[in-house]
Amino acid sequence: MARQREFDRETALENALLTFWRRGYEATSVAELTAAMGIKPPSLYAAFGDKRRLFEEAVRRYQQTYGAFTTRALAEEPTGRGAIERVLREAAAEYASTEHPRGCLVITAAVNCGPESAEVEELLRGFRQEAKAAIKRRIDDDVAAGRLPAATDTAGLATFYAATIQGMSTQSRDGASHEDLLAVAILAMTAWPAATTT
Repeated sequence: MARQREFDRETALENALLTFWRRGYEATSVAELTAAMGIKPPSLYAAFGDKRRLFEEAVRRYQQTYGAFTTRALAEEPTGRGAIERVLREAAAEYASTEHPRGCLVITAAVNCGPESAEVEELLRGFRQEAKAAIKRRIDDDVAAGRLPAATDTAGLATFYAATIQGMSTQSRDGASHEDLLAVAILAMTAWPAATTT
């Protein structure tokens, strides 16, 4: 039996990630994936399973690399306001970067999918909901620390900032520049409630 040609799994996965990011899950064929990855279909199935499992692995890689700025900002900044402002500013830079496809893979890869891709849509929806919950936790932190009024609608504010981030991703796909997106980020922070006065 002929031995399969060896390939660099990490490089192949990175190329699959970029292909999914550029074209979306449903529009990306196995033929396009294998061409981008430099492998034959049997190697794809042997190394990654099927297209959906390959996509799930690509999304995990995205979150650990290109999309990790959100998790870092939310974890590292001392205040919720500072964390969310940093997320928005870094999203402006990341989404408009010319070094990779524009926007956010988690936001754009499963737009307008058919019923056969419902699991993929649900997977990405779950990641977006987790991100919104993480934003809400940081806003709750500011309320608990007395930096925001106790009556602040933290769920509503988290939804607003999640929607802003999703909109910035879509705008970047439509050609918005870093400066355009940064202006959105700055304007969005004017919606932050006035700090509690002592």
